[in-house]
Amino acid sequence: MVDNQGVDVPELLEAASLLVPEKTATENDITVRDVWDHLVADEWEIALGLLEELGDGRPRPVTFWERLADAAEQLRMERSAAWCHWRCAEIRNGVIRADLTLRPAGEGRRTTPIDGAGVLRPMWDIGHATADGEPSVNIAALWVEEMPYLEPGGRGRVRLVPLCPSRWRHLEPGRRITLHEDRTVAGTAVVLEVRPPAAAVSEG
Repeated sequence: MVDNQGVDVPELLEAASLLVPEKTATENDITVRDVWDHLVADEWEIALGLLEELGDGRPRPVTFWERLADAAEQLRMERSAAWCHWRCAEIRNGVIRADLTLRPAGEGRRTTPIDGAGVLRPMWDIGHATADGEPSVNIAALWVEEMPYLEPGGRGRVRLVPLCPSRWRHLEPGRRITLHEDRTVAGTAVVLEVRPPAAAVSEG
C-alpha cells in the first residue's frame, strides 16, 4: 500500500491524474485535461469527482484509487473515500455485479434499510454445499449502486466483493444467488457481471 501521509490534496489528485491517459474520456467527454483545469482553480472536490468518473472506464491500478481515497478523507468526503477504498478491494478480490431484490419487511428478518456504502458483509448461497449436502454460504461485502441505501422490498443494482474470491469463480451472468443474514432468505439476486481479481486477469 502506498504511504501518502503528509501529502496534501492537490498533490494526491495530481498524482492520480497522471495515471489516466490523456486520450481517456467519459461518456460526457470529460478528460484528464478537465481535471487539471479544476486543480489549477483549486476546485479539489470537483477534480476528485471527475477522476472517479474517469476511473469507471478502463481499470486503473490500486495506486490510483488509494490516492483518491486519501484525498477524499482529507476533504472529509466520506462516501467518496468509502467508494475509492471499495474500488481497491474490487481490484484485489474481484467483483460481482447483480440485480438484487430484498424481501419485504413483513416477510424477512430485516426491517431497516441496507446501507449502500459497503458496510454490510452478508452471507450468500452461491451453490456450494457441505459434505452432508447442506447449503454452504459464502461472505461478500455489498455496495448499492446509485442509491445511498436499499429498503426492505426494494430492488437495485449491487456490487459484491467476495471474502474468498476462489469460491465465486463458477458464477456466470444469469445465475440466481440468495442473500442471507440468518438461515432465512433475505433477498434474491441475478448475476449481471463477474470480474476476477486483477492478479487473476494478469495471470490468465
